[in-house]
Amino acid sequence: MNNDVLIIGGGVIGLAIAIELKLRSCNVTVLCRDFKAAATHAAAGMLAPDAENISGEAMQSLCRRSRRLYPDWTRKLEDLTGLNTGYSSCGILAPIYGEGGLQGDKETRRQGDKETRRQGGQGGQGGQGGRLGEFSPHLTHSPLPNPYSPSSSAYWLDKEAIHQYQPGLADEVVGGWWYPEDGQVDNRALARVLWTAAESLGVELKEGITVEAIEQQQGQVLGVQTNALAICAEHYVLAGGAWSNELLPLPVRPKKGQMLSLRSPEFLPELPLKRILYGQDIYIVPRRDRRIILGATSEDVGFTPHNTPAGISYLLQSAIRLYPQLQDYPIEEFWWGFRPATPDKLPILGTSHCKNLTLATGHYRNGILLAPITAALIADLICEQKSDSILTHFNYSRFLAKSSTTTSMLTHFPLPTPTPGATTGGTPRQSPQRREPPHSAGSATHWLPLLPSPPLDSPLIIAGKTFQSRLMTGTGKYRSVEEMQQSIIASGCQIVTVAVRRVQTKAPGHENLAEALDWAKIWMLPNTAGCQTAEEAIRVARLGREMAKLLGQEDNNFVKLEVIPDAKYLLPDPIGTLQAAEQLVKEGFAVLPYINADPMLAKRLEEVGCATVMPLASPIGSGQGLKTTANIQIIIENAGVPVVVDAGIGSPSEAAQAMEMGADALLINSAIALSQNPAAMAQAMNMATYAGRLAYLAGRMPIKNYASASSPLQGTITS
Repeated sequence: MNNDVLIIGGGVIGLAIAIELKLRSCNVTVLCRDFKAAATHAAAGMLAPDAENISGEAMQSLCRRSRRLYPDWTRKLEDLTGLNTGYSSCGILAPIYGEGGLQGDKETRRQGDKETRRQGGQGGQGGQGGRLGEFSPHLTHSPLPNPYSPSSSAYWLDKEAIHQYQPGLADEVVGGWWYPEDGQVDNRALARVLWTAAESLGVELKEGITVEAIEQQQGQVLGVQTNALAICAEHYVLAGGAWSNELLPLPVRPKKGQMLSLRSPEFLPELPLKRILYGQDIYIVPRRDRRIILGATSEDVGFTPHNTPAGISYLLQSAIRLYPQLQDYPIEEFWWGFRPATPDKLPILGTSHCKNLTLATGHYRNGILLAPITAALIADLICEQKSDSILTHFNYSRFLAKSSTTTSMLTHFPLPTPTPGATTGGTPRQSPQRREPPHSAGSATHWLPLLPSPPLDSPLIIAGKTFQSRLMTGTGKYRSVEEMQQSIIASGCQIVTVAVRRVQTKAPGHENLAEALDWAKIWMLPNTAGCQTAEEAIRVARLGREMAKLLGQEDNNFVKLEVIPDAKYLLPDPIGTLQAAEQLVKEGFAVLPYINADPMLAKRLEEVGCATVMPLASPIGSGQGLKTTANIQIIIENAGVPVVVDAGIGSPSEAAQAMEMGADALLINSAIALSQNPAAMAQAMNMATYAGRLAYLAGRMPIKNYASASSPLQGTITS
């Protein structure tokens, strides 16, 4: 059994796992960047798998299993600490307004009424009827699934019943569902209890520690780099919540939620609001200490902080509409937090690509609810190598499944037939949107052999790795993934750049990039596009290396370094680039820096250990062609590492010219992706790169100031 575990993340999930592991005799360390910034503190603490209508059989099962653990789990924590968690199995009421909700559910309620009559008119079954006996004429137990009631332990209350059960609801509330098995916990109290329990058990808690990188080698985590020191352990758990994808390329992104609290006035002898109200666009959670929690917005704005007037106004309006008395209650506090969301809204739990790294992240809205079951499942996995069958539904590998549209790298590539009606150098009569793709049944496809290496040429070697193709391409700006796939094949390239940040954020065109290409045959070149500072670029480079490893390229330490603070011209920052390059070289990266065509900077980057230099021909995406020829020529003449001309090339003739100058390779993206037929342009760029290289090796004729006849004058026949 591994008895030395390092947990990255000090929120409710990380602390719950730490406590469970410690109780099983593990030595546990928790690294927490900011305890109060965890999503735990920004939640409402509802335990509501039924009221939230959790979808999916596996997720429903996981949530309900965790809810069942809550009474014993919180009791254990309270016994350890002497503190109260605020846990209550209080049930949740889900009111419904007259429009839409009630009408849409008539059939279900009719079926429920039939079931009630069949059972002799008794409304509540399963031991719950006693609590609501006074409402039995108006309360229906519905065993059937419906949009508002996924649980068999749900009861329909008509208008009279719901207004008796919770006085003060708005008149437009015409009924609602009562979920007796749901409950709540005071999330902030729970966080304090978990931290105190971990301390009392001897868990080593390190607050203010930010993990900057996870060091891996051959499917094994060797340690973590932090802002303070390097730390090693036998086993690691990533429970970093919304920040997890800063360390691994997991599809976890922050979803901001704004919240606020009101206070029930002290002059009221009793709390008028006694039930948790889970409305159609708001939830209202009363606490025993007279606080009333209102939440929550759901905003896809990254890590943008602060409350906004629009967010708070929306919450207040929605809450007052449901429970009008709130308009007179004093406001106590505003706050916000970041939920860790995955594309399918399910958590990522269990094993990872490294044998000694376990994942527990992406819990989205259900981190507090799922804390007990997550702790138990992860502890079983680490301590006993026991994997519960339910974990198969939440493994990270579900995001790495190979797409059926993945195109293999063939030994031949397609040359699309020109579009009928197109004229040389002009605009085709048929719009690009309607043009059939090269592989479609309606277009002819010609197949040409891959170009052989030029005679007397040596292969391209970068950081000890050999490549036959001297054309690199990118993955951005294509109109579709299919166009990108076809173009990469047609280009014959072996190196493809990937913008790490765009993959992280699922930017348009990058949603399924990991699955779209065959990374067993293409070398990934992660790039730090979008980084404005050296610090940002270093962090994104580390993430890119982990992304390559996740996709099977264990030994890939390449990074295309871009530090670009200039939003208008996208010119690289020479100082930031040099600073980032020095650090990344120290960390073992093969750095391919994108730079202005500055011979002095190029030489300095070579001296600090960069694997190539990549001077721009003209601004990124401009298609202006070779505007820096003289400087590039100087860089080529003085470089001891490969020179890759990057950015600005717009046509095959310009690609050929750059290679004729002696460039070792080209990186071309926009000229291919933004052309009217990307696959055809990719093939043209491939041929131009080859032709330019062959011409360079052949050596052009000298330029003369006078004519020189092709045929000698001597020996000619004269009259």
